[in-house]
Amino acid sequence: MTISRSSGVLLHPTSLPGPYGIGELGQQARTFIDWLAAAGQRYWQVMPLGPTGYGDSPYQAFSAFAGNPYLIDLTALREHGLLDDKDFNAVPPFSASKVDFGLQYVWRNQMLERAYARYAFGDAQHLKPDFEAFKTSEAEWLDDYALFMALKDAHGGLPWNAWEAGSRDRDPEVLAQAAERLKNVTERVKFVQFLFFRQWTVLRRYAAEKGIQIIGDIPIFVAMDSSDAWAARDQFYFDEQGQPTVVAGVPPDYFSETGQLWGNPLYNWEAMAEDGFAWWIKRFQGSLKLYDVIRIDHFRGFAAYWEIPFPAETAMHGRWVPAPGHAMFEAVLGALGELPIIAEDLGVVTPDVEKLRDDFQFPGMAVLQFAFGGGDFSVNDFLPHNLRENQVVYTGTHDNDTTRGWWRAAEELERHNFRVYTSSDPTEEVFAPMLTRIAFESRAKLAVVPLQDLFNQGTEARMNLPGTTGDHNWTWRYNAADLLPDLAATLRTLTEETGRLSR
Repeated sequence: MTISRSSGVLLHPTSLPGPYGIGELGQQARTFIDWLAAAGQRYWQVMPLGPTGYGDSPYQAFSAFAGNPYLIDLTALREHGLLDDKDFNAVPPFSASKVDFGLQYVWRNQMLERAYARYAFGDAQHLKPDFEAFKTSEAEWLDDYALFMALKDAHGGLPWNAWEAGSRDRDPEVLAQAAERLKNVTERVKFVQFLFFRQWTVLRRYAAEKGIQIIGDIPIFVAMDSSDAWAARDQFYFDEQGQPTVVAGVPPDYFSETGQLWGNPLYNWEAMAEDGFAWWIKRFQGSLKLYDVIRIDHFRGFAAYWEIPFPAETAMHGRWVPAPGHAMFEAVLGALGELPIIAEDLGVVTPDVEKLRDDFQFPGMAVLQFAFGGGDFSVNDFLPHNLRENQVVYTGTHDNDTTRGWWRAAEELERHNFRVYTSSDPTEEVFAPMLTRIAFESRAKLAVVPLQDLFNQGTEARMNLPGTTGDHNWTWRYNAADLLPDLAATLRTLTEETGRLSR
């Protein structure tokens, strides 16, 4: 992937403002794109857009191919006759600053059910040709996903490996009977996906017209409770009852003394290689329908991954297992051509990871918050003078504290190292703008900054604390009044001064 010198902003769509408790793919998204263009930015980076389940993490979706129904713009549905004014008479008192996913699950699903009912009963039949075409073009993943969600609902939300054997093991006769019995539910699931992709396509086209490209994530692993694991069980390590024999995670690191036990099923790479990595080819094809640039989360797992025996209480007692990343990427690139890929090569980066990244010329990542720790910090790869051109530099990511919050809580050694390196002694108030400038001034071709850092917000605006669950993760939303023209002008000036302005 060739990157021209440029910059962008990291913001997940759920964090957009709006009246219905969560960001949507409507006017506020277009307003944010307009702001990015005014600020001279070229990229909007988002997290995975899949339908979230338990824990609300975008990295644990019910499907690697489907879209998140929570993001559907309800105002557009009203404009197109799928909802009417009375449907909005009992809107809950949503928070403007925090997503309540439990409330979204109940209220928004009710609204989408009403929208489907209006379509099904003939009030919006003008959509039928496009809906039928969508079902045909996306059938390879959509049929499995719709039946998975319908069966999950019929089983009271239980994960697929807790269903009765016929449904769990995909007995053809049982699935045929379920598909007929649950036809109305599967059609509704498909219609909601049609609405999501219709709106996302329009928004992405709007972004392109404004000169903005979308960077989006492929999480390396799929969720245990997903249509992907259920429908392609032979591609993973499962026993006869659908229980994983080994699961994913990472060993003890910067974020956790006991490592991170993610619990995702691990790929049966031998099985994947037998059919030429067809599953991965389809997955990248699906991602290209959503994004202009693909960031691969946990890229190092394509060189070697941390295998943890199931069950386990922590990630400490695992082992590194080699993965056939070279063969997989050769198959994908052979089928799809050159791909716009960013490799998230953070964490335990060994020579085999670097070779895999560099053999395919994928730009890696650097996070400036990681640059100033340790004793002899001068050898830190993330220090600005050590960055490479073919790299994407961040002040922080969704897994970090905000830059202001990080500086407030930084160890004295990190503070000392920063002061020595920059010959400065910044206050908390000026640190985030200072680190942003350092990122933009670096030689890395692409600089990306979370919107929270541009707003100079503290820990209260943190998006995620890895290894934890609860209502403090994934819930942050910004206030529309904070997206000021003056801030766009300031960012545009910095972008121009550092040679990153879109031409």
